[in-house]
Amino acid sequence: MPNRTSLALRMLAQQNFTVYAPKIRELRVIRGQKTEALSALFPGYAFVRIALQWHAARWCPGVVRLVMNGLQPARVPDEVIAEIQDREHNGAVKLPRRTLKRGDCLRILVGPFRGHLAICAGMAAHERVAVLLQVLGGPQRVTLAERNVEVITS
Repeated sequence: MPNRTSLALRMLAQQNFTVYAPKIRELRVIRGQKTEALSALFPGYAFVRIALQWHAARWCPGVVRLVMNGLQPARVPDEVIAEIQDREHNGAVKLPRRTLKRGDCLRILVGPFRGHLAICAGMAAHERVAVLLQVLGGPQRVTLAERNVEVITS
């Protein structure tokens, strides 16, 4: 259920399921003040170790549904969970930080400009990057999600 993640996690733990809901630190502006807050790495999702009786997990209060792989719950390899946990420091997962610099040559990975080359014009708010794209007879400034571009190395 929306905004019921903590209830679902608590109820799953009471049913003796091992649950893991990784968090990340985010910089937020609240009432004009910049503050660091913990938020879910995968909002609305958690990892649940299920040995038997996955139906019990499905019907815990707060749980909407399990991610399924056919007729069984999807399984995430233990190595993937361990890698996420290895990146955790002081209760938050540290994600690798890409450093795009002004002037970097980029390739657009998705959307209508997929495959086009662009020049990094700087970083914008909320993990977005401003790029200069050669369209309509000249350079046009476009803002894209940082994950939707890759640096072209020569």
